[in-house]
Amino acid sequence: MSESVRFEDKVVIVTGAGGGLGRAHALLFARHGAKVVVNDLGGSAHGEGANASAADKVVAEIREAGGTAVANHDSVTDGDKIVQNALDAFGRIDVLVNNAGILRDKTFLKMEDADWDLVYRVHVEGAYKVTHAAWPHMREQNYGRVIFTASTSGIYGNFGQSNYGMAKLGLYGLTRTLAIEGRKNNILVNAIAPTGGTRMTEGLIPPQVFELLKPELISPLVVFLGSEQCDETAGLFEVGGGWIGKTRWERSLGAGFDPHNGFSVEDVAASWKQICDFEGAVHPKDTPEALREMMANLQKYMA
Repeated sequence: MSESVRFEDKVVIVTGAGGGLGRAHALLFARHGAKVVVNDLGGSAHGEGANASAADKVVAEIREAGGTAVANHDSVTDGDKIVQNALDAFGRIDVLVNNAGILRDKTFLKMEDADWDLVYRVHVEGAYKVTHAAWPHMREQNYGRVIFTASTSGIYGNFGQSNYGMAKLGLYGLTRTLAIEGRKNNILVNAIAPTGGTRMTEGLIPPQVFELLKPELISPLVVFLGSEQCDETAGLFEVGGGWIGKTRWERSLGAGFDPHNGFSVEDVAASWKQICDFEGAVHPKDTPEALREMMANLQKYMA
């Protein structure tokens, strides 16, 4: 990354920054001049326990390298406390990286409410709480950058991760809406779907591949998305192992039926090949574009 991307006088919160991806993000933001709030409850990868030392160690690393950082040990479900910590320490909040996460992998048949609820609370409710607390301050200063951490498990599905996939794709839905609401106040909102070698993925990825999926290979994208130089919003980026790609929705042109007379199950069956044909597929960027084909069908039958 070019050193022209700088964060002097900018304050960045990174949740779940005591290790793995969050630690790499925090260190790189600090290297580029940001004041960093290193948040980490210090729990296990399954969401159990708490330990302040994780965040403290990252803060020590940043300070030893000449950077500026403070530790925060609150749960992301207490997002207002995390944001208040940033305001107390540095007086503002410019960038929020929602990175905190846990795994409670089980097949859907064996899924228990506790596994479902905890994954939801950490990933979705936690990201909501921190972002909701930071949002008014970003609006007031007419500047903000928010990055959510989605996953390919949410985009494409993954065996044994119904809870995790639900939460991660839900965060992209939040990304899309906040990008619309934030644009007029210069708040840009994007999501990443990272593949990194961390404690959450150790044992799930072959060792020879795991070694190449360094968390540090995710962070340059995150730091760029958090910068003034980036004008992207509502984006979803898959990233890992030294590769970055942008993901977008694709939809077939579909089949239209008469809305006055209705249509039958047999009509659907007869049109199924056309409904599923992606020849000439479209890529809606927002809800109005998504409704375009439906509205075109309705206009054919309007008096």
